[in-house]
Amino acid sequence: MDLKELYREVILDHNRHPRNFGRLDPADAVADGHNPLCGDRLTVTLRLAGDVLEDIRFQGNGCAISVASASLMSEAVRGHTRENISALFGRIHSLLTGADAPSDAPAADLGKLAALSGVREFPARVKCASLCWHTLNAALSNADAAAAERGAPPTISTE
Repeated sequence: MDLKELYREVILDHNRHPRNFGRLDPADAVADGHNPLCGDRLTVTLRLAGDVLEDIRFQGNGCAISVASASLMSEAVRGHTRENISALFGRIHSLLTGADAPSDAPAADLGKLAALSGVREFPARVKCASLCWHTLNAALSNADAAAAERGAPPTISTE
């Protein structure tokens, strides 16, 4: 099986059997995302333990790329710090948009997220794959706002 076929299988598997699908209750933050170009909609709920993303869930409707990307993202970010998540977002954004020199073999350290590399060949689908990442960032911002309302010290981002 070649690399492109393997990546296609990962996308199909995560679309058919999305991981972390559902809603966290209680959640520290919630954010809704919508891609008006294709109608993808999703909600991200998360729970934080200090600066670490302890748990994450997503729910909604979207194309196979949107659902698979959210599923892959939810597996990849759980247990990581905001700083690591921010760095990963940058790498995924570059992977999706081809901002880095495209290659047939994305960085192996991305693990299953490398399956999203084929999206750059279809520019109209980049927003489908990145919707969940932008929604996660919004949820993290919402968590900061909720903490500020409770009087908790804000989390400092090193972005």
